[in-house]
Amino acid sequence: MTVTTELADVLTAAALRWEEVAFQSGPADRPEAEAGVRLAYRIAGLAEPEKIIWVDSPAAGARAVATLDAGRPVRDAVRTRPWERARADVHASLGATTWPLAWSLTGERLWDPVNGLIIQIRRGIAATEESETAAAVLRTSTLDAVLGQQDAPWLSLFDALGRPEVEGLVRVARSAGWWWPFERAVIVCERPAELHRDELSRLHRADGPALLFPDGFAVHAWGGMPVPADFATSMAALTPQRIRKEENAELRRVMLEHFGYDRYLAESGATPVHQDETGILWRIDLPDDEPVVMVEVVNSTAEPDGTFRKYWLRVPPSTSTAREGVAWTFNLSEADYHPAQET
Repeated sequence: MTVTTELADVLTAAALRWEEVAFQSGPADRPEAEAGVRLAYRIAGLAEPEKIIWVDSPAAGARAVATLDAGRPVRDAVRTRPWERARADVHASLGATTWPLAWSLTGERLWDPVNGLIIQIRRGIAATEESETAAAVLRTSTLDAVLGQQDAPWLSLFDALGRPEVEGLVRVARSAGWWWPFERAVIVCERPAELHRDELSRLHRADGPALLFPDGFAVHAWGGMPVPADFATSMAALTPQRIRKEENAELRRVMLEHFGYDRYLAESGATPVHQDETGILWRIDLPDDEPVVMVEVVNSTAEPDGTFRKYWLRVPPSTSTAREGVAWTFNLSEADYHPAQET
C-alpha cells in the first residue's frame, strides 16, 4: 500500500483531531467513557466490570489503586494485546515503506508534546509525597494506567485506519483521562480543568498552574519545565543577583528568559565581547552552566515612530565575533556571510 493524497489527508486530519483530544480540558463525558470501558472489556473477552469509580485527577487515581480490592489488573488484556494486534495488522497492511510515512503524519507529530505532558503528570504525582518510598509507589501505579486522552499518538493512527480492536479505547480516550482496569472495577479520571501550553505545545503558564485538575492537583511549568508553585510570584522581584545565585541551572535559564537578556545585560553592568558592523556580541557567564552568548543587532528598517528596533540572537557559546554569530543564524560560516543588505 502507498500513502496516496487521499490517505495522507485522512491521516493528517486524524492527527489534528487527536491533538485536540490529547490536550482537551473540561468535564469528562462520563456516559460515553463508561460505554467505552465496557466495550474494551468485551473486545478483550472479559466480563464487564461490576463498578466504575470516578476520581478527579491521575494523582487521586494512583492513590486509589493502592487501596482498591477489585481483583487482578487486566491492563494487558484490555489495552496491550489489542494494541499489539492493531499495530501488527497496520504494519502488515501498509508495508515497510508506507508504515513510517503514515506514522510520521500521525503519531510522530504528536509524540513529543504528548509524551512531555505524560512525564510532567507522573513527576507531579510523585512530588505530592515527601517520602521517596511513597513516591515510588505512586510512580509504579501510574505505569499501570491506560492513558486515555494521552494515548493520542497511537490512537490517531489506529482511528484513522478504523482498527476495531481499539474501538473501546478510542471511545474512552475521546471522553476522559487516565484509567486503571481491574477484574471487577475500573478507576477512571476526569480530564484537566485547565491546561495551558506555549506555541511549542509545552506546558506553560506564567501566572498560575499550567495544568490543574478538579481536585486541586496541579503542575506548574514554564516552557515545559517543572517549576515551584511560587515561581511565578517570585518573578516580580527578580534581580541579576538573584538569577546568578539560583543553583538550579534550568530554573536560572527560565529566570533569564523572563527577566530579559537585554535587561540583564544592562542591569548587571556587562561589557561587550566584540562589536562590528553586524552587531554587538555579549556574553553572560553563569556558575555551573555554559555561558549565554548573544548578538545584539539593529533592524535597518525604521519603525513607524522613526526608531530602530533591537533584536537579541542566541548563538553558540564558542562564538567569538558578532559577525560569526549572525552568520551562524543563517547556517553560514563567518567567511561565507556576505549579505547584500543588513536587515
